[in-house]
Amino acid sequence: MSDVLKEFCRRPLAMAGLIMVLLVVTLAILAPWVAPYDPDDQRFDGLTVEGAPLPPGGPFLMGTDTLGRDLFSRLLFGARTSLMIGVVANGAAVLIGTAVGLFAGFVRGWLGALLMRFTDLMMAFPALLLAIALAALLRPSLWIVALVIALVNWVQIARIVHAETVSIAEREFIAAERTIGASTLRILGYHVAPHLLPTCIVWGTLGIATTVLLEASLSYLGIGVQPPQPSWGNIIQESQTYYDSAPWLVFIPGAAIVLTALAFNLVGDALRDILDPTMKGRH
Repeated sequence: MSDVLKEFCRRPLAMAGLIMVLLVVTLAILAPWVAPYDPDDQRFDGLTVEGAPLPPGGPFLMGTDTLGRDLFSRLLFGARTSLMIGVVANGAAVLIGTAVGLFAGFVRGWLGALLMRFTDLMMAFPALLLAIALAALLRPSLWIVALVIALVNWVQIARIVHAETVSIAEREFIAAERTIGASTLRILGYHVAPHLLPTCIVWGTLGIATTVLLEASLSYLGIGVQPPQPSWGNIIQESQTYYDSAPWLVFIPGAAIVLTALAFNLVGDALRDILDPTMKGRH
């Protein structure tokens, strides 16, 4: 672990991404105390005399939205929503994909082949279209969105885990364990799973960026997190008609989505380069 940390600290882009991730996570956790206003409070002093949103500055750091609500406060609480869905949905996707890939790669046979053909079938569907179809069939809510994203995103990790499990299962130490009569569960738990841990960590980090983007897309389309609960996607969706007269309502939450996804990608790429022995020495 110390070697990993030292190597990580020698990468300026990775450190910048880590600082951004820690900043977003900290602000999301402390949102009830950091936010200057209630995110749903429609303030009379939050609109101009003509009823237009206020620009950034003054008592409202990032301006107000079309209902006079403080944009900065809504962004902080929206970060809680996006990160909660990102962690929960991506964690569930990693667990499902690891279980499917591990079982199919080690047991094999007709059942393993059936699981992987089902994985190929799921990969054939565009992720966003499949997520839209699932979200349309179910009642949109925070946990339903997380479930939909998990059901869409598990296929990539399943494919990678399956390929690595097949490779590990052919090695000599696995054959030696089978020779001395070790059970399948012991081999999977003590010998195969530890080799897959770096892959799961890397994909668990990279997947959060994809999950945040997918959640924002669903919320923007109106089938994700529903108002009045703030989400970066529905903040843009509610304000898109004002992009000409109040561009900060679109650009600021859009920048938050881009920077958060970029930060998680930088951290995930660095972890992949450090933890994957086949990537050492490459740039």
